[in-house]
Amino acid sequence: MRIWWTAIAAVVSLGLGGVGTAVALGATTSGWVPNGDTIVRVTGDAANGFGIFYYDGSAIFPPTDSEAMAECQEYATYVERVRCKTEVRTWYRDLAAMKRAINWAHYSERNPA
Repeated sequence: MRIWWTAIAAVVSLGLGGVGTAVALGATTSGWVPNGDTIVRVTGDAANGFGIFYYDGSAIFPPTDSEAMAECQEYATYVERVRCKTEVRTWYRDLAAMKRAINWAHYSERNPA
């Protein structure tokens, strides 16, 4: 489980950087093409599950927050369970923030100031 969250953290970090760069450079007009692993869209919410879509057309669908929290209960010690639950809350909070940021970037691109 810990490796899976680490992988999501890396993808989120790379994706946010790529989307910001794509919007800043005008990816559609300059001929610049982002990496295939750049996150271009996030749908859903923690309760119903997120969908993370990439520039290359692939997508992943992490478990809902309740499923992830249930997996945390499988750890042997109390400290491991608390650490896991904290990571789950943090990642889902960050996914929601990334969804808002990407939506704002798409909105800003269509409606320049």
